[in-house]
Amino acid sequence: MQRILILNATIVNEGSIRTGDVSIEHGRIAQVGGDLASRSADVVVDAAGNVLLPGLIDDQVHFREPGLTHKADIFSESRAAVAGGVTTYMEMPNTQPPTTTLERLEAKFQRAATQSLANYSFYLGATNDNLEMIKALDPRAACGVKVFMGSSTGNMLVDDPEQLAHIFADAPTLIAVHCEDTPMIAANERIFRERYGDNAPPSCHPLIRSAEACYASSSLAVDLARRHGARLHILHITTARELDLFATGPLDQKQITAEACVHHLWFDDSDYVTRGTYIKCNPAIKTHDDRTALIQAVRDGRIDIIATDHAPHTLEEKRQPYFRVPSGLPLVQHALVALLEYYHDGVFSLELIAEKTSHAVAQRFQIAERGFIREGYWADLVLVDLNAPFVVGPDNIRYRCGWSPFAGYTFRSSVAATIVSGHLAYHQGRLDDRRMGMRLEFAR
Repeated sequence: MQRILILNATIVNEGSIRTGDVSIEHGRIAQVGGDLASRSADVVVDAAGNVLLPGLIDDQVHFREPGLTHKADIFSESRAAVAGGVTTYMEMPNTQPPTTTLERLEAKFQRAATQSLANYSFYLGATNDNLEMIKALDPRAACGVKVFMGSSTGNMLVDDPEQLAHIFADAPTLIAVHCEDTPMIAANERIFRERYGDNAPPSCHPLIRSAEACYASSSLAVDLARRHGARLHILHITTARELDLFATGPLDQKQITAEACVHHLWFDDSDYVTRGTYIKCNPAIKTHDDRTALIQAVRDGRIDIIATDHAPHTLEEKRQPYFRVPSGLPLVQHALVALLEYYHDGVFSLELIAEKTSHAVAQRFQIAERGFIREGYWADLVLVDLNAPFVVGPDNIRYRCGWSPFAGYTFRSSVAATIVSGHLAYHQGRLDDRRMGMRLEFAR
């Protein structure tokens, strides 16, 4: 491994900002100090004027492998992630076939070992009939168990009350949950199909996948977690009402936590006019008031983690009539620069961005030796130039699907470099994939 020396960086870590140097040896942070220029190194990065953050840990992505690789795969999307400052991801089980057995779970790890430029872990997916598989999962082997308590891709909807109770009682890891009430959504769909056929306007999406459907499912999940003492993490919260289910306070004192995604913090229902089905996702992007409430919840601590729910589809798929369009949008390359827009606007501090995208994820999922700029920890770092604007366009989009919901937008910041487990994987616009990312270890 190369010895890397980062000089004169503005270091953002654990609630503080200071100027200093970082030395990296054997993949780990060897020293953080004020003047390390005399240390020997194979690579020296002059970071004067740039900000050094812990690399983003994205706890919710869909890289589409196996079975859906015409949209994306581990190779393509991990590189897009690294170019965006995401050093680590946790990938979802709704692939083809779904990751609902230990054998399929391990096959993903073996694939990522040779294909993923970023560090990685994978969820075991829950079904109505794989409880024994869930109970057999080694808690150190995977990031968690994913439960779809709402409509999902494939056959992964868990809607048997008895099985849900057992999962919440017996899962050996954190339970990550997608919460929407399927019968309520189905009833809403019938209304809009009768009115519009397949050509319903995209603006109907938050009415079909309604705030009421989200709250009904989220409140059920919270009730189950409280009754069974489960470690629950509710993914992609989208409504103001759901926020009443969560508390502020120190993360290490919480049994139940919540996540918001970048697109739900960025877009609202007025954007369906210009973005249409490109921002169709589940749960749906909702009202301006909901978005404002989510932003405030990030600030006050009811939202503990910010993720992407990166879920690419081809342009051909996204250009179909509303009811045929698959839900999801690509985000890993642009999540950090989107959040930095809120820094420029005085909404989020740099310290808060580091906390919600890295520190808190490492703490909540009990990731070993990552998520902080600490001596002895693995060197997962992102260097950002806050004064290097760029326009999102076809020449710089790295997703296999080739498009972005931010197309045409000018971000005020750029990712200058990304270091993954001590490897300078992205620098000055170029990826270096001579060394792959690492499988996450968990301190459980």
